[in-house]
Amino acid sequence: MKRYAIYGAGSLGTVLGAYITKNGGEIDLINRNRAHVDALNENGATITGTVEMNVPVKAMIPDEMQGKYDVILLMTKQLFNREVVSFLRDYLANDGVIVTLQNGLPEPLIAEIVGDHRTMGCTVEWGATLKEAGVCELTSDPDSLYFHMGKMKGITDEQFNMVKDLLELMCPVHQEDNLIGARWSKLLINATFSGLGTVIGGTFGDVANNKETEKIAIRCMKEVINVGRATGATFAPVQGKNITKLFYYRTPIKRFLGTLLIPIAMKKHNAIEPSMLQDIKKGKPCEIEAINGVVCEWGKRYDIPTPINDRIVEVIKKEQSGELDYKYDNIKLFDDLLK
Repeated sequence: MKRYAIYGAGSLGTVLGAYITKNGGEIDLINRNRAHVDALNENGATITGTVEMNVPVKAMIPDEMQGKYDVILLMTKQLFNREVVSFLRDYLANDGVIVTLQNGLPEPLIAEIVGDHRTMGCTVEWGATLKEAGVCELTSDPDSLYFHMGKMKGITDEQFNMVKDLLELMCPVHQEDNLIGARWSKLLINATFSGLGTVIGGTFGDVANNKETEKIAIRCMKEVINVGRATGATFAPVQGKNITKLFYYRTPIKRFLGTLLIPIAMKKHNAIEPSMLQDIKKGKPCEIEAINGVVCEWGKRYDIPTPINDRIVEVIKKEQSGELDYKYDNIKLFDDLLK
């Protein structure tokens, strides 16, 4: 019998685990937060927001893990990937796979530790928030839930289909031959809406439905596209839409038209609260270096200017240190970049 686990079952992982279990799968939800684990075991996973359900699940802390898993869905923050993946290697079956559902570009480091033939990447096209121990809010519309999944060299069709079947217990999985392109597309969304949402202390919708934040958002998108293209990446469609065609611009008119499309494109995801903002509210380090920081890093390598992303990183680091509050007025800190 195949064994499956979600390692880092926070907001997204708890929702995913609830769906998988509700639809007939068996999967272990693993999290370091003992209170969250106890609540899941005692009361089940309670999912609110755009759906309402309560599902009995099996949860544990890492110290309680035993045996080998055929699939480990990795949903922790990237900050400690080397340590976490090295730990998980001992719990991975010889022909098992680690599937990273993390932000940024995590696959190369994971493959370095467990091998290309045991590494898969998956982008998550929906959002969730941990409300309290054992309770998570799904913040995307149920009809807009998708995964895009790709494989690295050496992954077999059997391994791929095993993971695909598992994830499809929740929602459709699109096979992504252009894994790096899918990563850059997801990075574009996260750098823009998670980055700016954290800057202003708001949701994706707060960024997408305000004329001041839209002006920054469209410029952020262009920077990500410029950098991604410089690396050789071809941006993959997001839910069937060519995002570079929609949002890239060379003239003020095209920039204006792209700005008009932002609230339409994000309509079904307005309620998403950025995971970085959730972390800062809890006094935890956030993933800024793995999101906007990645854009800045690759921009420097290819001599591509990234002033908007540089400023987002600067502001969020100040929020994280307590030097700045996460509030809407922070958008004024970008005024000089619009001139």
